[in-house]
Amino acid sequence: MKFTRPETLYDTQTHYCSGCGHGIAHRLVAQAIDELGIRERVIGTAPVGCAVLLYDYFNCDIIECSHGRSPAAATGIKRCLPDRIVFTYQGDGDLAAIGTAETIHTANRGENITVIFINNAIYGMTGGQMAPTTMVSQITTTTPDGRDAQLQGPPIKVCELLSSLDGVAYLERVSVSSPKDVIKAGQAIKKAFQYQIDGKGFSLVEVLSMCPTDWKVSPAKALDFVNNEMKTAFPLGVYKDAG
Repeated sequence: MKFTRPETLYDTQTHYCSGCGHGIAHRLVAQAIDELGIRERVIGTAPVGCAVLLYDYFNCDIIECSHGRSPAAATGIKRCLPDRIVFTYQGDGDLAAIGTAETIHTANRGENITVIFINNAIYGMTGGQMAPTTMVSQITTTTPDGRDAQLQGPPIKVCELLSSLDGVAYLERVSVSSPKDVIKAGQAIKKAFQYQIDGKGFSLVEVLSMCPTDWKVSPAKALDFVNNEMKTAFPLGVYKDAG
């Protein structure tokens, strides 16, 4: 057995910071596409955020969307081309801030798409401001004393929020902060794509990810932060599985 680069990933130099979780998530998405043999049918949507250059990494069709509008664009693509496998790849600001309405209504309608949601609890590309998923007491550039639940409210928990919607087929929260977690995350992402292939409806996999640069810690400390802090605030697990 050889550990090789998935065909769905280009052989290119990364622009992501050292210790960032996006590279791992990219590989897991590409690996799932390869294993399912669907690359020629896949259309992905790139967000506004750190993953804005998604098309530089994925050897499949990728379109660029306005900030937060990926679910709406993906809906249009899937309805016009129902034989394609459509996925969105979004960060917490794109999906859970400016794109909250698009996310909720796409899920509620049960659109047959796959959403990969990267949660690093901060706005990464723009310098580390508070995001919808920033945890209580977490320090960011816009909450230098830590997020105050009385002022800014608690973090939005996307899987829990969407779990009550009838149109949702599958929700799972995973992490890429350990080898065991990476394996589990890969299985969840593949399952989300399989549910789309089977026509079961809306699927979302939330990935707890590291952001050493904007957390202002080392890559090793970033792993600890996910394992010891984020997993407490955002428990891993399956939040809905309609089978």
